[in-house]
Amino acid sequence: MTTLAMTERDLPSPAMPPTVSPTPKGFWSAGHTPTLIAAFAYFDVAFMVWVLLGPLAPIISKQLMLDPGQKGMMVAVPTLAGAVLRIVGGLLVDRIGPKRTGIIGQLIVIGGLFTAWRLGVHSYQGVLALGVVLGFAGASFAVALPLASRWYPPEHQGKAMGIAGMGNSGTVFAALFAALLAKAYGWTNVLGLALIPLIAAFVFYLFAAKDSPDQPAPKPLSAYAAVLGDADAWWFMLFYGVTFGGFVGLSSSLPTFYTDGFGVTPVIAGYCTAAAVFAGSLLRPMGGALADRFGGIKTLSFVYILAAVLLAVIALAPHVMPLLVALFIATLGTLGIGNGAVFQLVPQRFRKEIGVMTGLVGFGGGVGGFYLASSLGYAKKLTGSPAPGFLIFAALALIALTGLTLVKRRWRTTWGAAVQGVRI
Repeated sequence: MTTLAMTERDLPSPAMPPTVSPTPKGFWSAGHTPTLIAAFAYFDVAFMVWVLLGPLAPIISKQLMLDPGQKGMMVAVPTLAGAVLRIVGGLLVDRIGPKRTGIIGQLIVIGGLFTAWRLGVHSYQGVLALGVVLGFAGASFAVALPLASRWYPPEHQGKAMGIAGMGNSGTVFAALFAALLAKAYGWTNVLGLALIPLIAAFVFYLFAAKDSPDQPAPKPLSAYAAVLGDADAWWFMLFYGVTFGGFVGLSSSLPTFYTDGFGVTPVIAGYCTAAAVFAGSLLRPMGGALADRFGGIKTLSFVYILAAVLLAVIALAPHVMPLLVALFIATLGTLGIGNGAVFQLVPQRFRKEIGVMTGLVGFGGGVGGFYLASSLGYAKKLTGSPAPGFLIFAALALIALTGLTLVKRRWRTTWGAAVQGVRI
């Protein structure tokens, strides 16, 4: 009896169960893999068509007799339209969910491309209008990333966002095949051929993608203004404006840079561009993984220093094509790492506002890309060389580095200290 009494006394009270620390799940069991793959596929084909005018620019500009400034604007308009529409996409993600928002965006792009293909595009103004339609594809960024992010815990955000964000590899397919297909079938028929992967990805998305059960409640519109009142939101827009802005701006501009500067065919220019874009896309998830391991702040600091050096060297280097191809590969690879690092940090700071923040930060990236693409064209028109555009963007990388240095101590001692088990 004594033994029994002691045993019962030693048992834990049913009202106070023993605390057991949950075992952290591995990455592939922590979230929803079909949604992650669907987010990547949607993002991939959307980015392919978003930058489609870049590799086609040498062919279109020759047909329409465009000057360097018009060339730069032609490839920059989809980037600017995508930037603005990312804000709209972010608002819709928070109000109707990422899956429904993605369905709407994909239908608009498919319908717009079909119309342009069937009716044709015959003027500079028509190309700019097409660029606005392609901007809806660029807005996929504000959908695919929160669609994936909301399924994963903080310790896996860098990897999840890196894999979903690797969809910017779609720019590789545009660079590799757009000019080649245009040479064989005409550039307007490339718009029709692009519908094939778009429709395939859309069907897969319909069945595979699911919204996370951990969806924040819809916020009133006034709540979005409150996010803009937070200085950290503006810092993230600047940081991504340099990393992603540099990536997409160069992705769109390099085909024209190579054809105008070295007289190569659009197909060869596309291959050279694809090598650099592939490096940036491949290294984006590595940027997220490095940020998970060493911290997003350290990773970004390294990225800005190296990007500034590489862009300055490009501006001042001898006009030798193999050298510049190698430098652009290194530059886009570095910026790709930075893209992953930024989106390791954003979900930690703004997890409940990730939809609108993805739109806002993506807007910053799009504005950076628009500025770089258009400035290279106008620098060539005004000075005969795009070098001033590269130098100014190198200076922007140093400005971002300065800003990151100013905020890192506050970040690490405030919201960064509250995130358990995650390096920032």
